[in-house]
Amino acid sequence: MNKGKQITGTAREELAREMKKQYESGLSIRAIAEAHGRSYGFVHRVLGEAQVSLRSRGGERPRRRLEESGRAQR
Repeated sequence: MNKGKQITGTAREELAREMKKQYESGLSIRAIAEAHGRSYGFVHRVLGEAQVSLRSRGGERPRRRLEESGRAQR
């Protein structure tokens, strides 16, 4: 895709399906944006349109580290 080119209709739906599949397989929004030559905001918006449940920021926090530091909450 050409960067900055408007994507509409079936092309956008197809791109949304592809991005959804990539995101759900573990890729970050930034990685998807880079792979497609699009902005973070564009990918975020397309995933929202595709009704993708977005992960929280920062990924998973290792439980062991928290327990070792004595800050684990129970």
